[in-house]
Amino acid sequence: MNTAIVIVGANGQMGKTLAGLIAGEPDLALAGLVDREEHLTALAASGLPTADTLEAVLPPPPQAVIIDFSTPPVSLESARMAAKTGHALVIGTTGFTDEQIRQLRAFSEKTPIFWSSNMSVGVNVLLKILPDLAKALGEKYDIEIVELHHNRKKDSPSGTALMLGECLAQAREWDFSAARCSSRDGIIGGRPEKQIGVQAVRGGDVVGVHTIYFFGRGERIELCHQAHSRENFAQGALRAARWISGQKPGKLYGMRDMLHVSARMP
Repeated sequence: MNTAIVIVGANGQMGKTLAGLIAGEPDLALAGLVDREEHLTALAASGLPTADTLEAVLPPPPQAVIIDFSTPPVSLESARMAAKTGHALVIGTTGFTDEQIRQLRAFSEKTPIFWSSNMSVGVNVLLKILPDLAKALGEKYDIEIVELHHNRKKDSPSGTALMLGECLAQAREWDFSAARCSSRDGIIGGRPEKQIGVQAVRGGDVVGVHTIYFFGRGERIELCHQAHSRENFAQGALRAARWISGQKPGKLYGMRDMLHVSARMP
């Protein structure tokens, strides 16, 4: 049986990319499109159920997986509706506050929810290997993260950059909120030892570039991930949709959960 997919934020760049990919996947079927009212006329040309509310297009549960790349308030509403109806949900939205993440965890107790600030398999494998590198190099190596994105991106630093920073801070047993530095200006003195710089660059149509620097005496190590198109993230989201449909409620799942299970499969 095909897995039905309902897209929230269907008129956005990620929504359009997802819809295009689903059309070529034999085990998936697009079942509904959700976006703001002013976009519904354009979406109606697809011939699919369209609405400005998720509830209006959801098929009977549990026959669909919702994929939401929108904004934190909209994604929280999707999670609330999913928890009410029992549909599985994949969220790729960034910019959540700690309180909003707490709410997502609460909703995940009632229905399977998958959330990642970055759906790239490559980025998430990078997150897996970074702690070993940070520990092996030691605290004498300064860490800096620079992220580049298109000029329409609303949150800064990117959710991915914050994931990378948190990962590295945990490896060094630091409090990331205290170690993070996202702004330098004026006479600021020398660089503190327990600091992770996270800088944002915005311009043009850059899909996403994240570079992690380890600066030591006499050498520098750079690890760079470049997203060449949004298909990278969309493919990760579709992989997550297939996976989350077979999971049970009880935790807020992420890429590490899915990749760990995949790594153990023969």
